[in-house]
Amino acid sequence: MAVAANAASLAELCTVSNVQAALPSNGTLLGIELLPGTVTASALYNATLESSGMGASTTDSATYSYCNVTVSYTHTGKGDVIPLKFAFPDPSSFANRFYLAGGGGFSLQSVATGGLPYGAASGATSAGYDAFDQSYDEAVLYGNGTINWDATYAFAYTALGELTKIGKPLTQAFYGLNKTKVYTYFEGCSDGGREAMSQVQRWGEEYDGVVAGAPAFRFAQQQVLHVYPATINVINDYYPPPCALAKIVNATIAACDPLDGRTDGKCHFSHRPLQTQLQSQLLDRRKLLLRSETSTSLGFGFSKRDFNKRQMPGGQTSAQPEQNGTITADDIAVAQGVYDGLHNSKGERAYLSWQIGSELSDADPTYNNATGKWELSIPSTGGEYVTKFVQLLDLDNLTNLDNVTYDTLVEWMNIGMVRYLDSLQTTVPDLTPFQSSGAKMIHYHGESDPSIPAASSVHYWQSVRSIMYSNMTDAEAQEAMADWYQFYLVPGAAHCGANKLQPGPYPQDNMATIIDLVENGVKPSRLNATVSAGDNAGEVQQLCQWPARPLWSGNSSDFECVEDKASIESWTYTFDAFKMPVY
Repeated sequence: MAVAANAASLAELCTVSNVQAALPSNGTLLGIELLPGTVTASALYNATLESSGMGASTTDSATYSYCNVTVSYTHTGKGDVIPLKFAFPDPSSFANRFYLAGGGGFSLQSVATGGLPYGAASGATSAGYDAFDQSYDEAVLYGNGTINWDATYAFAYTALGELTKIGKPLTQAFYGLNKTKVYTYFEGCSDGGREAMSQVQRWGEEYDGVVAGAPAFRFAQQQVLHVYPATINVINDYYPPPCALAKIVNATIAACDPLDGRTDGKCHFSHRPLQTQLQSQLLDRRKLLLRSETSTSLGFGFSKRDFNKRQMPGGQTSAQPEQNGTITADDIAVAQGVYDGLHNSKGERAYLSWQIGSELSDADPTYNNATGKWELSIPSTGGEYVTKFVQLLDLDNLTNLDNVTYDTLVEWMNIGMVRYLDSLQTTVPDLTPFQSSGAKMIHYHGESDPSIPAASSVHYWQSVRSIMYSNMTDAEAQEAMADWYQFYLVPGAAHCGANKLQPGPYPQDNMATIIDLVENGVKPSRLNATVSAGDNAGEVQQLCQWPARPLWSGNSSDFECVEDKASIESWTYTFDAFKMPVY
């Protein structure tokens, strides 16, 4: 039997024999067989933690003592071996919690210690394709034309669900808790947010609380969208200098800033009709002198702020010259096209787009130092998705966009949606198992996210509402959803973090909020967020729960959360370019 935690020290618990005794008995988890002979266990004392990824806990000065465990399992009759990592906190700090953190890009979380700051045991999985050391896009194809479906479903949702199915009873038995409740949490942003949503949708009854930020769901539309701005450049045969696009973004921020009643450098209300009103303002012919700098094209799930950390495969880097130019009608046409979103040749909408005020980074060209000209730059995320996931070619990026039209982009989206509908799309709108189990979720998204459009999250919330509460009025549905699914837009925020262009609030203590909601029944009506820079640095603001939006009285700190019909309609999209529903 596993040793009872209340009668044991970390050294007594952290043994191979105790872990082996705590493993779920084979036959209790359908299709899963644990391999006791693979168990390792070692105690670490006063250790510092490495970052556990986007949206999860990061390293600080705190130290933790925990049991570092590895064990493998196999799928019945398959002959595979899938290693897992676990970190079990010292029993004196264990708070009856199990926690998983999401990854980012095409990667699952490889660090197993993210739960320690919350007094939680936590884990990580190799997912069957060596996810500790390689990303899923490296494993998606066995070779040209042959999809690795095992890796695809593992990355999509099965690996994390199985990790939780194993980790929860293992945690209970490791500490000798018998039938004592272990609260189970998932937290992530970007693809980590998609992973969080995958668990809510596919393994909902396994979790008590989930925090999902800027989820990268609707994979086909989301990834091909990254190619859309570059396609505009090719079709227009014009490659706008990055400084021109930056100036346009600043102009849109200035124009929409006061719409919420407070001029503070951020867009809160974003209306599609506003874009046409902005056009005359953007025709600002004044000179703009920028210093030379290095420009890097965006990869999956990253804003410009992230590129000191990671460069995606296939990304392009070039030295920019000094740009002393003007904003032209051609520059505006590119920006207008991006903000309008992708339509097919019949004028039917294929997908939503980034909100005005978001960086136009995917439209940035690359500078050819040899020719002295701006040239095509294809963001690697969109390009790699098309080559590997749509064309099934083992290439890291598209080499060109020759003969590519907007209809081509829609076709790529449709191929990806149909092919990966039950795996990577991650858009199941019926969350009844999660809701009926009593679980809770906080979902948030930066309004000015330049990577994953904020309207993507709005559309999913609307899909859940329409499927689960179709017979209720809007007010009744909103009240019912607020009990278990709370969604917040973060004014001015970028991708999974604050925004230098629009300094404003960003939620910092989501885990504390979800723990208080799950374990103590403290239901928030607003979400705390802290301003990290600018004139209001240090100010703690509260975010309005969707569909309410903030409206200030003058420039004071007082605001109301109001429902503005025009604003809600501006976030609402119908994708009539597709024959199938797009949830």
